[in-house]
Amino acid sequence: MKVKTLLLGAAASFAIAPAAMAERGSDGHVNVIYWQAPSIMNPYLSGGTKDIEAASLVIEPLARYDDKGALVPFIAAEVPTVANGGVSEDLTSITWKIREGILWSDGTPVTANDAKFTADYCMHPEGGCAQSAFFDGVESVEVLDEMTLKITFDQPKPNPYGPLVGGQSPVLQAAQFADCLGAKAPECTEANFSPIGTGGFVVDEFKPNDVISLSANPNYREADKPKFATMTLKGGGDATGAARAVFETGEMDYAWNLQLAPDVIAKFEEGGKGKAVAGFGPLVERLEMNMTNPSPDLPEGERSTVAHPHPILSDVRVREALSISIDRDLLVEVGYGQAGRPTCDLVPSPDNYASKNTFCLTQDMDRARALLEDAGWVDSDGDGVREKDGMKLALLYQTSTNAVRQDFQALIKQWWEEIGVEVELRNLDASVFFGGDPGSPDTFQKFYADVEMYANTFNGTDPQQYLAAYRCGGEPKPSSQWQGENINRFCDPAYDALIDELARTGDIAKRGEIAKKMNDMLTKDSHTIVGLVHRGRVSGQSNTLGGHVLNVWDSELWDAAEWYRIKE
Repeated sequence: MKVKTLLLGAAASFAIAPAAMAERGSDGHVNVIYWQAPSIMNPYLSGGTKDIEAASLVIEPLARYDDKGALVPFIAAEVPTVANGGVSEDLTSITWKIREGILWSDGTPVTANDAKFTADYCMHPEGGCAQSAFFDGVESVEVLDEMTLKITFDQPKPNPYGPLVGGQSPVLQAAQFADCLGAKAPECTEANFSPIGTGGFVVDEFKPNDVISLSANPNYREADKPKFATMTLKGGGDATGAARAVFETGEMDYAWNLQLAPDVIAKFEEGGKGKAVAGFGPLVERLEMNMTNPSPDLPEGERSTVAHPHPILSDVRVREALSISIDRDLLVEVGYGQAGRPTCDLVPSPDNYASKNTFCLTQDMDRARALLEDAGWVDSDGDGVREKDGMKLALLYQTSTNAVRQDFQALIKQWWEEIGVEVELRNLDASVFFGGDPGSPDTFQKFYADVEMYANTFNGTDPQQYLAAYRCGGEPKPSSQWQGENINRFCDPAYDALIDELARTGDIAKRGEIAKKMNDMLTKDSHTIVGLVHRGRVSGQSNTLGGHVLNVWDSELWDAAEWYRIKE
């Protein structure tokens, strides 16, 4: 089957079973906790999931993915297809119609000019857009009339649903962000903290890395929604405190990302005030190997840039040794139980795109030691740490602060020390680590370490944009305000060619074959990305919160406008 064949079908309809009819704001207040506190409400300036999902309460894309992975319209009137004339027969363009009558929260109409502005905003050469992969291959963006936007690609695009689709690529209000193009983007504090949107809620007060106070959007397109008049999105603390606040004390109605051992979650559920909700998407906990030198001895502006290859990790034998010395089964047992599966891959699902590699699933310390010996790293003085050319085999390994991640760090440090690696551990506050502040030395994008661990995922059921992030030149760097998705600074022209081939390939089976090759180049062949655990999303939901359906294909807060209070 070809993607074009799928495009001939009717667009998915968006239907969620509603609560009993009641006026907007009739259910009072709702409390949400993201223990990784949001730092910004503009996903174009942050790749952190916490920021993308918080922003999704306010700003929306043309269309997004529902809980089944189907594309459904939000700002758009319908999802364009070949059948309805929205996608050209040659697959080189897609034309979106803005929904009639949709308003920004300030009461002004949404137009195609807003959508075009957003594309220009992200594609600006000096902007450092964190979501630039969504606009890969875009040749032009045109406003055909006030309500019609045409996006043209530089080649046939069997999957044209990248730009302005999904929670990572929402539409910004042109009037609010008009003076925020290019290098000025991070300077627009008011717009970045309190964007005007079309979603169910508006920002009343934003305290970075702390709390967001929101209220119902008075101009939301459905007059009886959202049911909640106000919302508090609390940030900070840890996953344990977040779970307790839902399951035991009942202070919170929803707790995101309960990254806790399964027995801990089960014990909390005995509190009787809430339940765990879980689902498997393509979320992978992984290690990123820095292909550039993060040494503080380098001049500022040159650390972790392609100007200086990594003195240790540039050797694939070292990276492979680090990977195969890890016991992933034990990591799953310690950290996730039934909510985790050991993996070697970056893309573990859907099945059409999953390589299902097994090369790393058996810990092999002897081969790891042999690889390091072959690479010239030997313990010449018997202190347990290998050296080469006067340099110790020493690595700084960083991640965000979280009990499961610190358990992983401790175990991996132990295994790496057993093969002769000196390991320094660092854990950073998640709000800072995932925050994207170009002035901070501690963000995952800046990558001032040798190895870092985190998890992220992609919108929808097609990994095209996700894999396109590793294009040469897409790495965070000073000239991009340290934004960019190519976190480990991987670069291979052959990989770039596969990005382009995937973009123009329509046959579903062939798309799968190409994506698997790309996954394998990043993992099995180069070991620049070291998959650890295919994670299920686990969150906590109050027994009195209705209307929510867990979505592993888009923002977990995708349906917040549908939430309501279940009367006890």
